[in-house]
Amino acid sequence: MRSKLFFATTIGSVATALWGGDEKLAAELHQKDLRGNIEVIVRYKSAPSDAQHQKVAKSGGALKHKFDLIQSGHYSVPADMLKNLADDPEVEFVSPDRPVHGTLDLTTAAVNASAAAVYSLNGAGIGIAIIDSGVNRAYDLQNPIGSRVIYSEDFTGSGVTNDIYGHGTHVAGVAAGNGRTSSQQSGSTRVLAGIATRASIINLRVLDNNGQGKDSNVIAAINRAIALKSIYNIRIINLSLGRPVYQEYGKDPLCQAVESAWKAGIVVVVSAGNQGRNNNGGINGYGTITSPGNDPYVITVGAMKTVNTPGRADDKIASYSSKGPTLYDHIAKPDIVAPGNLVRSILSSTTGTLFTQYPTTQLPQSYYASGAAGSVSTGYFTLSGTSMATPVVSGAAALLLQQHPALTPDQVKARLMKTAYKAFPASSIATDPTTGQAFTSYYDLFTIGAGYLDIQAALANSDLATKPALSPTVTFNSVTKQVTLVNGSNVVWGDNVVWGDSVVWGNIILLANNVVWGSNVVWGDNATQGFNVVWGDGLNGSINPASVVWGASTALESTAVLTIGEN
Repeated sequence: MRSKLFFATTIGSVATALWGGDEKLAAELHQKDLRGNIEVIVRYKSAPSDAQHQKVAKSGGALKHKFDLIQSGHYSVPADMLKNLADDPEVEFVSPDRPVHGTLDLTTAAVNASAAAVYSLNGAGIGIAIIDSGVNRAYDLQNPIGSRVIYSEDFTGSGVTNDIYGHGTHVAGVAAGNGRTSSQQSGSTRVLAGIATRASIINLRVLDNNGQGKDSNVIAAINRAIALKSIYNIRIINLSLGRPVYQEYGKDPLCQAVESAWKAGIVVVVSAGNQGRNNNGGINGYGTITSPGNDPYVITVGAMKTVNTPGRADDKIASYSSKGPTLYDHIAKPDIVAPGNLVRSILSSTTGTLFTQYPTTQLPQSYYASGAAGSVSTGYFTLSGTSMATPVVSGAAALLLQQHPALTPDQVKARLMKTAYKAFPASSIATDPTTGQAFTSYYDLFTIGAGYLDIQAALANSDLATKPALSPTVTFNSVTKQVTLVNGSNVVWGDNVVWGDSVVWGNIILLANNVVWGSNVVWGDNATQGFNVVWGDGLNGSINPASVVWGASTALESTAVLTIGEN
């Protein structure tokens, strides 16, 4: 388990590499390719004098505010002046002028999305293909000059591209909503914006009015995204959907389709599934990753809970988030986790299936506007699940690709995973607010992957993976009850210079007997039957294929994920 001190030390190491040991600059300001003017708050060792302000002005900066009470000045300075500021012996620390309200809700705050503003990043020019139940041309997906839903096509056979179910528009809002509805609401108290607020949306509808679809729908949509890649600069495909794993990923047509997109230069982000509470055969939710999230190429995303606070130190894993390893192939999944529980995003329509069938998804307007007590929002509603966590990562990928357009899908995946936040408890307990049932989760490799998405750290990082970033396989020793990563010679995980056990998974997270793989904690002395299901002869009958279907219409999601979330 990583401590906050380790995380700070890791960021400090990045600073040392880029700036020769200078730690006076905040992590977001260490990026070498910052351009233009940047607004910063400079804290001095004593209240800055007029001479200090003039010194900044002579170097091309401009004083905006004096903050003598905190011994600081607020300046607009050229990016190439940051090093000189840090070299001033009177300067204590230099911070970006970070947004504090009016732009982010809990989901984006938890992953440090505000850091994008320091780099003037918003996803502009990057196309995200939302392969889902359709995306409405909602107000929050528009710019003053028109809709950012720039292409729509139906693959269900109905000829309708609008989101009648209500899932796809919510997903699009998490990835790229700009919060216009909430910001322009009378008495607005918060803005419900997504991650990449200027990204373009390519709407490829594969799920019908009830969230149902077929492999062929999804494969056709993936093929269309590849064909349209150069026309709309589609750099990301978001798949907040899945189905049971029936065979090895090398034989699964869905997996082959996502691999084709990946090899065509498109980052594919996929939900892990919502079967983390599944204990059929004593598996304790392990081995429940759905397809195509079981493919080693893609970025597979599990769900965290923000527990209604913007800080992430108290965040917990959602107990329903599916866990690895994958069936048949034993791939280490998920790759990363992001906020997915009780996520507020765009409502496609007040007549949408989810909104009308599940009243607990409805959001009081007072959540984002004062003086609206008793009113139900017609612009936003609440959903939970790994489906909601997935577009958080898609939005983050859009920011990275806007910042560095030449990044390959493998480099995006490697950077997001390497920079993920890794300070977790050993375990946590969640309670279903409807049934009162408690679920214990352990923070091992198969539950949280490489860690919690951290956009700030990802944008500040400059490492380039030179090898493929396929998720590694794992093996289980039935005698020692130890699980070991199998790193191929031609994958990035085996490169100790770039990754190393202490950077990605960490020696403690992966190897400590009493935290992760020990017989007394995760699997338990009485849980060896779970190994027989995941690793042994019980594989084929371990999970009922009928219990997981497309989208978010299953009984499990409806009762345990979509409508109630968890405490």
